[in-house]
Amino acid sequence: MQGPGRQGVSKSGGEPDEDESATDAGFATTLAKGLAVLEAFELGSTFLGNTELAARTGLKRPTVARLSHTLAELGYLRYDEARSKYRLGARSVRMAYPLLASLEFRQTTRPLMQELAASVRGTVSIGLLDDDMSVYVETARSSDVGRQVPDIGRAVPIMRSAIGRALASMLRPDEAAALDALIRSKGPDIWEAYGERYLAGRKSCAEQGFCFSYGDWVATVPAVAAPLFRSRATDDCFALNCAVPAFRLRPGQLETEIAPRIKALAAMIRQLAGEEEPVCLAPAVASEPKAATKAPEPSRGRGRTRAQSRSAG
Repeated sequence: MQGPGRQGVSKSGGEPDEDESATDAGFATTLAKGLAVLEAFELGSTFLGNTELAARTGLKRPTVARLSHTLAELGYLRYDEARSKYRLGARSVRMAYPLLASLEFRQTTRPLMQELAASVRGTVSIGLLDDDMSVYVETARSSDVGRQVPDIGRAVPIMRSAIGRALASMLRPDEAAALDALIRSKGPDIWEAYGERYLAGRKSCAEQGFCFSYGDWVATVPAVAAPLFRSRATDDCFALNCAVPAFRLRPGQLETEIAPRIKALAAMIRQLAGEEEPVCLAPAVASEPKAATKAPEPSRGRGRTRAQSRSAG
């Protein structure tokens, strides 16, 4: 499992701390800086110059200039002469293929996912746990789901998504504690706002086998998710979700119809993949934070308010 680890190139998001590098003789600082430059290219940031890359990574501009030039020479970045900026190169995409190809269950389960997505006129996706994010590794969608759709490689926050909460429910106590500490350290305000729902989602997975998100990530798209499995080979955590635009849902449909179907689909995928049902643990009561806001009511289709109909996680 890819659990909580190093974030960026230093604890502060800037140049690596001398003390931090000194305590880990195996840590390649220059490599970490180069990867930080690649990770600076996010959704909506197709072209970035060295000044922008320096601001996003916290690295000094001369350092970024050397790294971006090297990455371009190797094919991981491409330089746009007209804009005097960089964009990701095709070699960056090639890096992901061996990982995706190793997840052989994706090919066998895609038709089942597509069938459910078409029948509810929504999306069905598989997510992989990566630190405090869920990364989509497979997705199926109906032909008319609108603009807000998941895509392979996109990452969504664990805290604010149903699929993230399902992934976190499979963690062992020490792993869950480390993840919670990471989330708190990176965004205390986010924990205060969503911590209760995050912990409630983990508890729901442990008790019912699924959990919901009603307005914590993307507007007007409620979601339900179920834990899938922890890989026998790699110990990675996988979860499955289904998201449907709120205006298409009948009152209670997400809870009484789609939730049992996503749980049953998760069981079918485990069987096809030859994996065991995961052990899901409810979070310790003592660790639950004080709620900042009241959790939304269950989905009610067209009658939902804006706050109640947000989420695609």
